[in-house]
Amino acid sequence: MAEFKVPELGESVTGGDVTRVLIKVGDVVSRDQPVLELETDKATIEVPSSVAGTVTEIRVKQGDKIKVGAVVFVADDAGAPAAASAESPKAPAAAPAAAPQPAEPPAKAEQSTKVVSMPARQAQEPQKAAKVEAAEPPKPRSPRQSAAPAAPSVRRLAREIGVDIDAVQGSGSEGRISEEDVKEHARRLLTEAPVARAGAASPGVPLPDFERWGVVDRQPMSNIRRTTSERLSHAWNTIPHVTQFDKADITAMEELRKKYREQVNKAGGNLTVTAMLVKVLATAVKQFPQFNSSLDPTTQEIVFKKYVNVGVAVDTDRGLLVPVVRDADKKNITQIAIDVHQSAEKARSKKLTLDDMSGGGITISNLGGIGGTYFTPIVNWPEVAILGVSRGIVEPVWRNDKFEPRQLLPLSLSYDHRVIDGADAMRFLRWVVEAIEQPFLLSLLS
Repeated sequence: MAEFKVPELGESVTGGDVTRVLIKVGDVVSRDQPVLELETDKATIEVPSSVAGTVTEIRVKQGDKIKVGAVVFVADDAGAPAAASAESPKAPAAAPAAAPQPAEPPAKAEQSTKVVSMPARQAQEPQKAAKVEAAEPPKPRSPRQSAAPAAPSVRRLAREIGVDIDAVQGSGSEGRISEEDVKEHARRLLTEAPVARAGAASPGVPLPDFERWGVVDRQPMSNIRRTTSERLSHAWNTIPHVTQFDKADITAMEELRKKYREQVNKAGGNLTVTAMLVKVLATAVKQFPQFNSSLDPTTQEIVFKKYVNVGVAVDTDRGLLVPVVRDADKKNITQIAIDVHQSAEKARSKKLTLDDMSGGGITISNLGGIGGTYFTPIVNWPEVAILGVSRGIVEPVWRNDKFEPRQLLPLSLSYDHRVIDGADAMRFLRWVVEAIEQPFLLSLLS
């Protein structure tokens, strides 16, 4: 008999809610076959089986809250079917040459990060995600048990940063505690404490009894909505936000977009303003690397990323999801348009994986399809900047000694003032505006 347990699901994901059980007792399950649909705090995902055999017992049901390591089902693995052979991925069709594409830099940066020291006066809140915790918390040591297994240097580090060495879970042999274990424990404590404070209701200030005025309906927050609430509260409470605004004349960009839209559609993409802005941002952060960084106050360092991944916020019926366009600086606009289109479809059809939403460096949130002029987007921590986009509108602009009707796009740039100064933010936003207004600049400066 073999047990299938909930596997590790991703960074800082410890479990989720069962939305569907995809098997029943008596089914013959093969390895890598989806057996469970789980809503985590980041996305709804299908969990594949790592065992094969005939299902004899199912220990979860729809609506259960389960953790990593929990048993999902038991199978008789005698004569189990072999794992399904993975089909070779089909090579994508060659994309046509859409609009005049930005030239790539002659040298490609390696996928790495660079760490630069930061003055000690800068903020003290944590900015690094904690590792995935174990399915069950470590049990406290009893007085009869020996002291935590750690070297004197590790104990000294724990004392210096205020960590109880006996509360640290060691990752070494027989639970031995390393310096990295102590640092990770400290990061987790510092990261989770503000989130818990932000997500909790203020004590002593209860909600009024709304039923005094009529009928109400209480519905539990989904994992995604709850986590969005906690993370945005954490970002708002720990990041000193500043938002700067500007308008970009997208008249020329719109002409370019309409001219090549059909070609990109045939390649499987959708040549939207968002897709074109992904390329603009991917090029801009190469000129302004502080916008593609993260702050680590626990070590007083700024982490500069040498890869360029751009997140694109997608509105779904389950809340806001942010899939990531990877290596956006190495892709032409047609390829980016395909990525953005496919990611949005996956988000709305519950097909996004945790990996699809990890590793972003800067984010775009485009509300122009709904309306509005300007808004103040909240930085998508641990990133340090986000570009908000509103609806373009035709306005009279003084050009060539006369007023001309031009289509202007309102932009809202929010950023972490601990990492980015106002003058640099304005230079960055003006660079973005000029690249939008003169698309050929991308080929000269990328």
